[in-house]
Amino acid sequence: MTTPSTIPYGCQFIDDADIKAVEETLRSTFLTQGPKVAEFEEKLAETCGSKYAVAFSSGTSALHGAYSVAGLGKGDSFVTTPNTFLATSNAGLYLGARPEFSEIQADTGNLDPVQISEEHLNKASLLVPVHYAGHAVDLKTFEKIARKYDLKLIEDGCHAIGGAYEGSKIGSCHYSQMTTFSFHPVKHITTGEGGAVTTNDGALYEELKEFRSHGVYRNPERQDQEGPWHYEMRSLGFNYRMSDIQAALGIVQLAKLGQFIDKRREIASAYHEAFAGHPDFEIPPERDGVTHAYHLYPIRMRDSACRRRVYEELKKKGVLTQVHYIPVHTQPYYRARFTSGLSLPIAEDFYSRELSLPIFPKMKTEELKTVIQAVLEVFDSLD
Repeated sequence: MTTPSTIPYGCQFIDDADIKAVEETLRSTFLTQGPKVAEFEEKLAETCGSKYAVAFSSGTSALHGAYSVAGLGKGDSFVTTPNTFLATSNAGLYLGARPEFSEIQADTGNLDPVQISEEHLNKASLLVPVHYAGHAVDLKTFEKIARKYDLKLIEDGCHAIGGAYEGSKIGSCHYSQMTTFSFHPVKHITTGEGGAVTTNDGALYEELKEFRSHGVYRNPERQDQEGPWHYEMRSLGFNYRMSDIQAALGIVQLAKLGQFIDKRREIASAYHEAFAGHPDFEIPPERDGVTHAYHLYPIRMRDSACRRRVYEELKKKGVLTQVHYIPVHTQPYYRARFTSGLSLPIAEDFYSRELSLPIFPKMKTEELKTVIQAVLEVFDSLD
């Protein structure tokens, strides 16, 4: 919770409308498997510009579902970024697949399509770029790569709902087969925990719905013959359903997404103005054709040796920051099984210099001023 003395790096925005929606659902007949999930899915698809949306219990389960219906399985490999949270690659491990990590762009922190090796692309069946911090990846180039090597393309959009690339909303799946989202409290909108997959493919849509609900399909013909209770398990699925309580919150949150993005971009603009040209750190870019959603505001220090001190000094001033991310390929689990000896110098350097400053919709003007002043004071004290 934000207090006068502590400013978090991220925080949910909950108001009376959110609370009322949840309360009404709690007083209704359905707490789960009711009408609110379908309503949320419809509004999410409309917001993103996709034909379909399937709600999941978390961003991780959404990734698991997307990878599964894309056909990823035991012995397959997939290409993704090391600059992400563990879930992006872990979801492939759940299916018995092998992750192949590639280098990132030094400025955006996104997977660099130019540096993916042909060896990895020839072996892979799936390509998963992440819209890091809310800045869209070069989707046109990734689509060309996917077509050339006959790969499925899935966007990890967990940082980027409300953003856009070349006029297409993230989640529209204009360039990809599917896009995944997370609704964790520090994301743009929240359902407490929760996630979703958007797609324009009707067959994938049906498979996603089965995957998130035990692999169960309700066949109308069999229900006519045997009764409306009839169901069939056609595949091995999971209980990854979102509850109606969560969906009710999500519906109200979606209605505020535009103002949330505007506020994040307003904060980012203030940071840009205050920090542009600073000799000790670089600010995040916004490339042509991209509408940055600013889930994060990652600065990159010119001298990695000072990051720990900056982090601790800002904390003393009541400004909480975070680091995004420890490169996945350096994690002990991955080193022991997949990435022993793998060196990705750009990703590792990015991690060593990155620090995420506070950015969230309920951030007050005085808090923003406090962060700017604190950052400038701390870096001045390093000289």
